[in-house]
Amino acid sequence: MAPEPPRRHALPACRPHGGPPPPPTRDDYRVSGTAAEAIAAFETAVGVWRTALRDTAETDLDTADRCTYPHGGDAEDPFLDIVWWVNQEVLHHGAEIALLRNLYRDRRQTAGAG
Repeated sequence: MAPEPPRRHALPACRPHGGPPPPPTRDDYRVSGTAAEAIAAFETAVGVWRTALRDTAETDLDTADRCTYPHGGDAEDPFLDIVWWVNQEVLHHGAEIALLRNLYRDRRQTAGAG
């Protein structure tokens, strides 16, 4: 059995420090098999993003070409615009996770009451 490829997350693909990451492909992303794995992967990615932001100098926020995610115009955008976009994505997907968990929990409670 071949070893699993290392996990990659969309959030760390935008690195404000160091050289550009290698371009990710669909094969670089492993879909989690359980909700617990998905939540853990999401929390890991958010942690990496928070660390990147904490380590970014304020003067770098207006600098373009700080993010090289290959599927967008990120190279031309000021880093602050990328921060806004990524934070919106984190909120959006975090809300989806919360909604699905609540719906699943409610479905299980309703089925148990009947």
